[in-house]
Amino acid sequence: MKKHFNIIIAGAGGIAEATALILAEWSQVTPTLFIGNRTLSKAKSLAQWLEIGTTKSCNIQAFHLAENEISEEMKSIFSQADIILDCLPGSQAPRIAKIAKEYHLHYANLTEYVAETDEIIALAKDAQTGFILQTGIAPGYIDVLANALFQQFCIDFNVNTADKLEFKVGALTKNAVAPHYYGFTWSPIGVATEYLKNAIVLRNFSKTELPALSEKTSIIINGISYEDDLTSGGAADLPDALAGKVRNLDYKTLRFPGHYDWVQKQLATITNSENNIKELQQIMQHEIPLMEDDQIILYAAVEGKDIKGVLRRREVYKCILPLKIGNHTLRAIQITTAAPLVQSAQLLLENNLKGVILQSQIETESFLNGNFIIPVYGKIQ
Repeated sequence: MKKHFNIIIAGAGGIAEATALILAEWSQVTPTLFIGNRTLSKAKSLAQWLEIGTTKSCNIQAFHLAENEISEEMKSIFSQADIILDCLPGSQAPRIAKIAKEYHLHYANLTEYVAETDEIIALAKDAQTGFILQTGIAPGYIDVLANALFQQFCIDFNVNTADKLEFKVGALTKNAVAPHYYGFTWSPIGVATEYLKNAIVLRNFSKTELPALSEKTSIIINGISYEDDLTSGGAADLPDALAGKVRNLDYKTLRFPGHYDWVQKQLATITNSENNIKELQQIMQHEIPLMEDDQIILYAAVEGKDIKGVLRRREVYKCILPLKIGNHTLRAIQITTAAPLVQSAQLLLENNLKGVILQSQIETESFLNGNFIIPVYGKIQ
């Protein structure tokens, strides 16, 4: 941030931690931060953690973000703030977005939830402030990267279409053991949701929906074997933006070999289809440990024929590890999710954008080379 802003962070979990610390440490002008959570003690704990963790002088205030009312304290903070960065569960996104619109605040969120995103798009289409949606890693950074790959491919090879645009992210542990070959590095409910809700893709240039976990394949990235499969939400709005331009487009989640077979066995035991997400979450939490030592594997590729009919392919691969920021070391999932959120906040605040801005509408060059992105993701060659 190049000017002083008052920034609300809604939530007090791991991504809120990373968002706050990145803002405090890497902003050119340190903002004032308001940390809001339904449990005030958690907001206060985050504020204390940040005061210990930052090397900069930062004004931090914790407050009670009530679920069912707008308190006088909340009104006061909303009235003086410039933006809300929504780090709450995706189910809460429409409520926080409504507050942003009512108090004329910019807004950015992280959720991969499709229905909630559609609700916010309808709510904010005529807003006088800017709303950047789904701006974490997937959806988020990976979509901007994939769109940039496609656009540059078209320029370099003098074409308007491509055969394939594939982009994949895995939030993984360093090691994985049988039978599940996985460790939780982020929200179990988020994993269960993306495994069970439909994925939006392009097939033969047309947008369509396919069941999650219905197209498992194998891939070797940097010499290591992974499996990938369709999951919901990660494609953001690229299937809409690139329909008619890309023959086959999809987002897939990377996992170690053996994990998806284990998941299918668990799904076969679930009998209540109305609560299948909750049941899968409970099964996985019972069997799969939460692990701190993590890595993010990211891969995107575009393939098609150039103007002379020669088949071409462009790829980007990244492996992102935990990073020390200020006095704290943050997990890879934290920094890769929070950095695009903060970069989006800077876009909104410094360009005074209005209405809904989706991933395909973000200017790729400035975003991918942004001052909050490069320390985490590096430059795109």
